Amino acid sequence: MSDTIAAIATGTGISAIGIIRVSGEDALSVADALFTPSCGGKMSEMPDRKLVYGGLHAADGALIDIALCTVSRAPGSYTGEDTAEFQCHGGQRVLAEVLRAAFSAGARQALPGEFTKRAFLNGRLDLTQAEAVIDLIEAETSEAAKNAAGQLGGAIRYKAEGIYSDLVDIMSHFHAVLDYPDEDIDEFRLEDYSETLSRAEIELGRLLSTFERGRVLKNGVRCAIIGKPNVGKSSLLNALVGYDRAIVTDIAGTTRDTITERISAGGVLLCLTDTAGIHGTSDEVEKMGVERARAAAAEAELVLAVFDGSRSLDDADREIVAVAGTSGHPIAVINKRDLPEADMGMVESAFEDVCRVSSLSGDGIDTLEARISEIFAGGAPASGEILTNERQAEAVARALDGVVRAREAMLGGVTPDAVLTEVEYALGALGEITGRGMREDIVSRIFERFCVGK
Repeated sequence: MSDTIAAIATGTGISAIGIIRVSGEDALSVADALFTPSCGGKMSEMPDRKLVYGGLHAADGALIDIALCTVSRAPGSYTGEDTAEFQCHGGQRVLAEVLRAAFSAGARQALPGEFTKRAFLNGRLDLTQAEAVIDLIEAETSEAAKNAAGQLGGAIRYKAEGIYSDLVDIMSHFHAVLDYPDEDIDEFRLEDYSETLSRAEIELGRLLSTFERGRVLKNGVRCAIIGKPNVGKSSLLNALVGYDRAIVTDIAGTTRDTITERISAGGVLLCLTDTAGIHGTSDEVEKMGVERARAAAAEAELVLAVFDGSRSLDDADREIVAVAGTSGHPIAVINKRDLPEADMGMVESAFEDVCRVSSLSGDGIDTLEARISEIFAGGAPASGEILTNERQAEAVARALDGVVRAREAMLGGVTPDAVLTEVEYALGALGEITGRGMREDIVSRIFERFCVGK
């Protein structure tokens, strides 16, 4: 990691400010080569984390921009290495010229996630915090962002390391008695650690139980809107999205294929699919749309089954009730509440959750969103202790398995070394959560999903 890397750290497109980040042993030299402080002197002489005004220059000395520069020396930087950042105007041509100048001064192009990978390898972040960085960047709801921020602050690390420390106490006591029999060390008795193992089992179980909610926070809920033609499915989609995403007409069958959007409803990320009206038809194209609608409902974790509240229910509506029953959680949405309502008894008896809305006016949409939130975002506010990462959840599951087997072995009266074999297995799994002893190929695979510049 002794080489020096550089990358554009801001997004593509024209923006007011663009940032080029440099990290490595020659970062200060690169800053001196590219930047001339207006106050005189060199950037390598400036104090850490102070924004300095001056000129950015190309390799041939030509002025690129009037900008700001800041440096941070190792180990007190994001990567744990000497770093420099140039804050210039955000035109892509300007940023490209600055990056080219940095390469001429000895830096190379950073790989995806390489800055954060260096922060992890240099001990500035553990693996849970490093993975939280990309989760924070990719968060699509405020709850997901809050949870990622909590993980970046160390919430999962502190939980895992607390359990790790307790299990290490057991191992260290056993080996101390074994290796130093002549020393005045308290006798090792497994039963003295029964409470420690019970506590570890409870804490790991509690942590693992958050993963389902975490999966929803991060990836969202697969949701299908179904109903017979012309009941207001597309109008409901538009009301939830907040703009006219789907074409709405009085002509039945306007939607002939599925339309997918990702939206936040009640703080829950929905992967929302509007489907073609489910009904009998001889039209081959419509038949394909109906089959896709059925498939979307079968695969969905949430189905919004839409019914026209102003019209009497018929056999087609009964079919919608049957299709909705194949989903993870169906909600009946009785639309057109702004009109006199017909008898909806059959719907009310078939669904546990019934919401009345007017997709046209938006009336009742907030109630629908609140119910979705109750179903999928229930529990304490996201604070970082909700597992959203499958790798971490799998490691927690293995750690829990090891602790459970250790307790069962202890209660079964087996020898201490057999019990501690299971404790050691749990320690290995816990170490993987935060990155202790992770193989280089696995670490590299984790950081490949990061963007360049982070």
